[in-house]
Amino acid sequence: MKFRKTILKGLWVVESEVFQDYRGSFLKTFSKCDFELNGLSLNTANCYLTHNPVCGTLRGMHYQAEPYAEDKLVRCVSGRIFDVAVDLREKSETRYQWFGLELSGENHQALYIPKGFAHGFVSLTDNAMVQYQISNDYEPKAERGVSWDDPKIGIKWPIEPKIISEKDKSHPLL
Repeated sequence: MKFRKTILKGLWVVESEVFQDYRGSFLKTFSKCDFELNGLSLNTANCYLTHNPVCGTLRGMHYQAEPYAEDKLVRCVSGRIFDVAVDLREKSETRYQWFGLELSGENHQALYIPKGFAHGFVSLTDNAMVQYQISNDYEPKAERGVSWDDPKIGIKWPIEPKIISEKDKSHPLL
């Protein structure tokens, strides 16, 4: 596994090496040891898989408030998404800045998102499937969000979202 720093401290792109032969391919999607060697921790409490049947489906921008904040490892296992993390940490030099990249079933990259970031994505293909590893159990009382189109953040989405849940449409501006 290769770990690449992003412009936002604590946010990492994780690249998996793919081994291929006549049977197909094989790759490691997580290694506690590799994460620890890079100063990262992800004690997985839950794993989720989302299916997004329609291109242009937006999910986000979500986070959990303390003390239920969570680290996430997000990977697109089928199709393509544009994945985004927004730094919401109060004392961070990059507060309210965002980072986005395309994750796909072909590029085998993942985004490690630490506590204190909001997260969301838009599907770039039909039938995009996204896997999450999450460090904490979901706590409904701690669920929070910020508007996906907040002008203070200024996320540059590569496509105009077509499908957004009512809950995600109602997230407040910063």
